[in-house]
Amino acid sequence: MRRAGTMLRGWAIATALCASLLTHPALAPTAFAQKSADTLRVTWRDGVPNVDPYYNQLRTGLVLAHQTFDTLIHRDPETFAVRPLLATSWKYVDDTTIDFELRRGVTFHDGSPFSADDVVYTFNAIRTDPTVAVPSNFAWLAGAEKLDDYKVRVKLKRVFPAAIEYLAMVMPIWPQATRERMGADAYARAPVGAGPYRFVAVDGTSRIELERYEGYYRDSPKGRPAIQRIVITEVPDADAELADLLEGRADWIWNFVPEKFDTIARMPALQALRAESMRLGYISLDAAGRTGAGNPLTSQKVRQAIWHAIDRQAIARQLLQGGARVPDAPCFPTQFGCDATAATRYEYDPARARALLSEAGYPNGFETELVSYQLPQYETAVQAYLKAVGIEARITHLVVGAAVRRSLEGQNPLDFGSWGSYSINDVSAILPYFFTFGPADYARDPELKRLVEAGGASTNPDERRKYYGQAIRLATEQAYWLPMFTFLTNYGISRQLNFKPSADEIPRFYLSSWK
Repeated sequence: MRRAGTMLRGWAIATALCASLLTHPALAPTAFAQKSADTLRVTWRDGVPNVDPYYNQLRTGLVLAHQTFDTLIHRDPETFAVRPLLATSWKYVDDTTIDFELRRGVTFHDGSPFSADDVVYTFNAIRTDPTVAVPSNFAWLAGAEKLDDYKVRVKLKRVFPAAIEYLAMVMPIWPQATRERMGADAYARAPVGAGPYRFVAVDGTSRIELERYEGYYRDSPKGRPAIQRIVITEVPDADAELADLLEGRADWIWNFVPEKFDTIARMPALQALRAESMRLGYISLDAAGRTGAGNPLTSQKVRQAIWHAIDRQAIARQLLQGGARVPDAPCFPTQFGCDATAATRYEYDPARARALLSEAGYPNGFETELVSYQLPQYETAVQAYLKAVGIEARITHLVVGAAVRRSLEGQNPLDFGSWGSYSINDVSAILPYFFTFGPADYARDPELKRLVEAGGASTNPDERRKYYGQAIRLATEQAYWLPMFTFLTNYGISRQLNFKPSADEIPRFYLSSWK
């Protein structure tokens, strides 16, 4: 765990190093990429405590899942069109029943054959397992049954139009025989999937090694990886991540601070790329009082004061740069059902914020805690805006996993996080997670829960939009969950690497190659 001050000192060191390399090119590493060893070296700072994709909610965990596992359906990273993957075809029998024909000749990484048994085992297990990290992803699933060795019937609990998106993005298939033989704990330490890469080594949250699976089926829309090995180093903070790139220990990093973009782009051995992703920064406010009695955040006027107090446009423009947007609604603008016109708008107005605090009985403000894993400059900007209206917000900066655990335990009064919706372009991937009484819900509003669930229970697009619009109106009127900005993902990579960012924020290393 590192506090914000420590991280800022680290960034100062990284800045000095960057300046030295630009001023003295002879100091720059001469062989950044591991092209000769056919090994892509990745460094990221969001360590994955459990690399089994069903038991973490981290973006890095989802990235690993798409390299090492396959789902029934593939979603094209550019067009978002769905295509066959482990399933060769599918059809709706009725509104809550989907039949899948499965691909023959597929093997898992240990050589065991893929069949209907594996699909049925996976879907029925996640449906009933209370330790699954994001149960809202599968709340629509009633179960699966085997029709024959290569045909599966999937049953839905209710009408759920986004089912195909979830099947494509967050439902990788386990090998039943292997996982049952190993046991769930051992399997999580050395998972076996059916994707283009296989796990070679998993060392806690420090190092993960992948290798191209030579037995991967040739007609997969993912294709056969061009790069043989991937070595992922997991570091605790952003300065260590940047240092790995600048000192030649990494060929690929992401989510570095925008201020370093032009500097990295000017370095002879590196390139910098930028792409907007389906990720929102947010602050969840403890309206339900989960963090204890007497919490000022249970007052609607206090929450509205906080929304007026923070200049989100300035943060997006000055700190994120590159065209980051500030949404009015608690969802990503392109997602189905994300109706910005239904949202209550809150302009930056510190005078109005102070007046609302006074009306709520806090004319002199109050003290609270801002728990975050964001970059330090984002945290300190929020802290400064709150201080200007009388709210003293103590920053507790944690690594991602620790901050998420605290959030789910109901310990974060102001919870400053980010949510990428598992790259699902439908509000059913965000609103139910935060507003249907799950562990991340700090609103606990029964009417809001009803509206969100009604929006996900219809096949009629207009009816879905109506309920989701009403939910957005209520959530923003009550100021439960403050959408801060859309994320622009910054990538720093070796100039010897062909890599193309995608809008869904899933780097597909299996599509990368050396120049």
